[in-house]
Amino acid sequence: MSIELSEQEIIRRKKLDDFANLGINSYPAPLYPVNANSAEIKEKYPQDNSLFQDVCIAGRIMKQRIMGAVSFYELQDATGKIQIYVKRDEICPDEDKTMYNSVFKKLDIGDIIGVKGFVFITQMGEISIHVKEFTLLSKSIRPLPIVKEKDGNTFDAFTDPEQRYRQRYLDLIVNPQIKDTFIKRTKLVNTMRNFLNEKGYLEVETPILQPLYGGAAARPFKTHHNKLDMTLYLRIANELYLKRLIVGGFDGVYEFSKDFRNEGMDRFHNPEFTQMELYVAYKDYEWMMNLVEEMVEAVALALHGTTQVQVGENLIDFKRPWKRYTMFEAIEHFTGTDISNMSEEEMFDFAKKVGAEVDKTMGKGKLVDEIFGETCEKKLIQPTFIYDYPVEMSPLTKMHRTKPGMTERFEAMCNGKELCNAYSELNDPIDQRKRFEDQLELGKRGDTESMVLDEDFLRALEFGMPPTAGLGIGIDRLAMIMTNSASIQDVLFFPQMRPQVQKENPQPEEK
Repeated sequence: MSIELSEQEIIRRKKLDDFANLGINSYPAPLYPVNANSAEIKEKYPQDNSLFQDVCIAGRIMKQRIMGAVSFYELQDATGKIQIYVKRDEICPDEDKTMYNSVFKKLDIGDIIGVKGFVFITQMGEISIHVKEFTLLSKSIRPLPIVKEKDGNTFDAFTDPEQRYRQRYLDLIVNPQIKDTFIKRTKLVNTMRNFLNEKGYLEVETPILQPLYGGAAARPFKTHHNKLDMTLYLRIANELYLKRLIVGGFDGVYEFSKDFRNEGMDRFHNPEFTQMELYVAYKDYEWMMNLVEEMVEAVALALHGTTQVQVGENLIDFKRPWKRYTMFEAIEHFTGTDISNMSEEEMFDFAKKVGAEVDKTMGKGKLVDEIFGETCEKKLIQPTFIYDYPVEMSPLTKMHRTKPGMTERFEAMCNGKELCNAYSELNDPIDQRKRFEDQLELGKRGDTESMVLDEDFLRALEFGMPPTAGLGIGIDRLAMIMTNSASIQDVLFFPQMRPQVQKENPQPEEK
């Protein structure tokens, strides 16, 4: 299969041959003795100019300015950018100018080089590296969409969101500021992990490929195992396996898991997503509300040094305690109507009245969920707990201890979206079987997201599971809030994308 090359790509590939003829390997062995980075140099050198007098640094060329026997380059490493200064007569032995004219002057934007030298400050006041030696570490044979100037203003040639998501590696090169989002995401996860570890809970791993999908109401991805000749599903949640571990005798287990749901895609949903699930024995949902407040407050403080986080136009404060409504209280608060005693038919009519998208396949639980989503969800900006859900909405949740027909469940809402879901877990195997059977009936009515009946999980419950509190919290959704990102694609390195039908990556012209 032939590859159509742009003029710039042809020129760059020709340079590979030119360098090879000079005995220069454009892709040498990986070991290079880096002893500093750009951020460290810029931070420490102004305080002590005796530092970095024998510095070795590596990075990608992002700008170049060649002026006869002197050249300036901007080198970008993982921590930032720094200027390097090259003087022809200092890097070329005797009268041999080959190294400078045939190699250094032929370097391109995007090439990765290593340089050795000393740090100084130019007459223009810029911290720079005076180069004594250099090494080509990786030749870039495809030109970058470089930052250009127009009407005196700089603009980035690689700003189209779809192309940025498709070519995240290129996005990270030309828009290095986006690294901060992913650094914060990692810090978010580490803060949560440390928080849970300090409380003595055990991080575990459970199967991604499962013979039955369960733990949530969602459509699964399906695959086939050739050796076992059986259908398997990518997990939609890890709840049922973590509960098995509680049955087995662990008092507290958690998992940061990749889960998969074969559903719609938008700026809040990706078919592959990350969530953290936690199960703690001898606790209930009220205890779990307090833990969620404490943990998310700790995340805000770790990432921002304050509980207040700017998210779009909203300043959200994660300081405890958070506001709390029962689900029916929230609906009544925002609509002025109490739906708690409505029949399924009355609820269906009310749902249509408030503009919810409903159909006759939906049971009472789905109708309540749609009404809440239409009338309340987007109005809950500050962190708020919505608790006490109808049993039809919560097939894995313990019945409420004082409210017939209700369950001990809560969701944390923030910035108009669900942040987490938690229960006092159902540990009555007879009740659980009945709930699964009710879900099967919904499936027969056409509900494609109804749960399946898991006999092995029921068997585990029959051996006895202690009273348990469970939590699932969406890491992608929390990362969006904590990094002020408008789309889930902005907090995923490699989000799922539709196939690209047009020619990929048209090449910009270099100047």
